[in-house]
Amino acid sequence: MKVIRQMFNLDRKVACVIAVALACSACATDGVVPHGGASGLTMVDSGSLPVPSSADFAASATPFIVGPYDVLDIDVYGNEDLRMQQIQVDAGGRITFPLIGTVEVAGNTPRQIAQNIEQMLRGRFLRNPQVTVNLRETASQVVAISGEIKRPGIYPIVGDMTLLKAIARAEGWTEFSQKREVLVFRKVGGLQYAALYDVKAIERGQYADPELFANDTVVVGDSQARRNLKDIFTVAPPLLGPLIFLLGNN
Repeated sequence: MKVIRQMFNLDRKVACVIAVALACSACATDGVVPHGGASGLTMVDSGSLPVPSSADFAASATPFIVGPYDVLDIDVYGNEDLRMQQIQVDAGGRITFPLIGTVEVAGNTPRQIAQNIEQMLRGRFLRNPQVTVNLRETASQVVAISGEIKRPGIYPIVGDMTLLKAIARAEGWTEFSQKREVLVFRKVGGLQYAALYDVKAIERGQYADPELFANDTVVVGDSQARRNLKDIFTVAPPLLGPLIFLLGNN
């Protein structure tokens, strides 16, 4: 839900970031980098978005709550027959476990699930069960992709996720996608950042494909943005690196 709310809140910032960013790139050939634009928008002297630290994730972290489609590993100490690997939580938030049948897991932490299974097993099947529940895959580690993309939505991060991989995960461009107008929003240290990427330049190898992190939001530009800013896009050269902006506290 947090990522979805961020997507709605960021809509009003997209146009002003693109306008200022491309104005900057248009003036770059004259050696002039303008400042200003929307209130709270500041140019950052950096070639890439800052990488979140463990403190950034911990600042908003709450005990992880298992939900539908998460994948769990469950071990019962000393009993290989009750060792269950890669159990996927169904759409209703349940799993099926040997001996005890259906177990409601959605809304609980892995530790709470382990305690519930222990209670169900204790006395009836095992004298003193010791259960461990580990999270193998989670839908909470996600990026949001919106704009002119074939399948906008929330996508889990599996392994290393880059901008090009995320776009491919969302089934790629539409006929109206503007590859020069791809924004990535990220919150680090309580500050909201935005980066404008020219994906055509990334595809040509002119600069690196940026890594994405949990809770990033990707917004792919569309033809309406080009119509609104046609004068800027006409004169702006291709971006040879991302333009990074600090949007202020959020």
